[in-house]
Amino acid sequence: MTRRQTAPRPGHDDAARAEELSLRFAEVYGYAPDGVWRAPGRVNLIGEHTDYNDGFVLPFAIDRSAMVAVRLRRGAAQGAGQGPAGHDVVDLASTWAPDGSDLVRDRFRMPGLAPGAVSGWGAYPAGVVHVLAGLDGVAVPGFELLLDSTVPVGAGLSSSHAVEVATIVALDDLLDLGLGRPEMARLTQRAENEFVGVPTGIMDQSASLRGRAGAALFLDCRTQEAELVPLPVAEQGLTVLVIDTRVAHSHSDGGYGARRASCAHGAAALGAASLRDVPEQSDLTGLDEETARRVRHVLSENRRVLQTVERLRAGDVAGIGELLVASHTSLRDDYEVSCPELDLAVDAALAAGAVGARMTGGGFGGSAIALVPATRAEHVRNAVAEAFAAAGRRAPDVFAVVPGEGAGRAR
Repeated sequence: MTRRQTAPRPGHDDAARAEELSLRFAEVYGYAPDGVWRAPGRVNLIGEHTDYNDGFVLPFAIDRSAMVAVRLRRGAAQGAGQGPAGHDVVDLASTWAPDGSDLVRDRFRMPGLAPGAVSGWGAYPAGVVHVLAGLDGVAVPGFELLLDSTVPVGAGLSSSHAVEVATIVALDDLLDLGLGRPEMARLTQRAENEFVGVPTGIMDQSASLRGRAGAALFLDCRTQEAELVPLPVAEQGLTVLVIDTRVAHSHSDGGYGARRASCAHGAAALGAASLRDVPEQSDLTGLDEETARRVRHVLSENRRVLQTVERLRAGDVAGIGELLVASHTSLRDDYEVSCPELDLAVDAALAAGAVGARMTGGGFGGSAIALVPATRAEHVRNAVAEAFAAAGRRAPDVFAVVPGEGAGRAR
């Protein structure tokens, strides 16, 4: 998703949202949904651009989510609302409409569904249908889906993956597929890579599917082995602020793919299958300067993830602050995926008392995060806003997030 939606609705609890979405589904389609499912966005605490290099990441699911109400089609004769479409049609609607209209709609027929057949936000659920339909013994019927999301679009909080995960969790439940969470992560990655056409890694889907309240997900992206690491920010008097710069980014632009290609080139030049297999102290002098910088970031970022996990296991949440700062410096200087607004957000937050801050997500825009003493949160929020105003930048959206529950049924 590259367009930006309205601000999330803080305090709007999942039960109330699910009830509202179910009622709205009945208004749109003429009958109640089979259920409502939710999937959270994520904040990556540390471990950026390491996932597609078989490395380590440490994201957490947040208390902002995509929610889908779904009903399977029971055949072409189900009702007048289905019209002549038939039982092999997927009908999509979303309460987020970029042109300000009440709803945005899309639909597609499943026979012959292929990459490029669906564009825009509809490509995300369509991609999930595409990969599920390719599994042995799986027959995906037509269905109706109504989407609502409180994950800001274009902010680097994985809004598109939340839609994919909500869709696959719903279909897994409705069709009794019995898919495990790691398998659903791989399938939604395939949907993103093969159907949407974006070469993302496995982190975002895994965080949405496997996250838990009060914890970060320490994930080995090669093996998919995962550990829930306690992240008691509130208990230690801290807050995680998201600073949405409102500079929209898109993984479909060339920068992300170029970084991934550079990493593959560096690994091959160093005789490794991936950068995961390259020791941090390796001699990089044989690489061109740009490739060496890309490789150096990935190698050092993997180390920072492991150090962060060690400190969290020891209960030292504030102690990870310096690692967050070092991560941002590496992303800015070696990986070159920051932007002036992200740098401004990080610098202003640190100057106002944050114990750590860095850009989060793929970069080229989106959000930064700041780990802040709870008593300083409002001061940091105001200082960031003032810094953006003084620089003539558009006002950022600054809000707190907490580690939330992973995807599941909401109603």
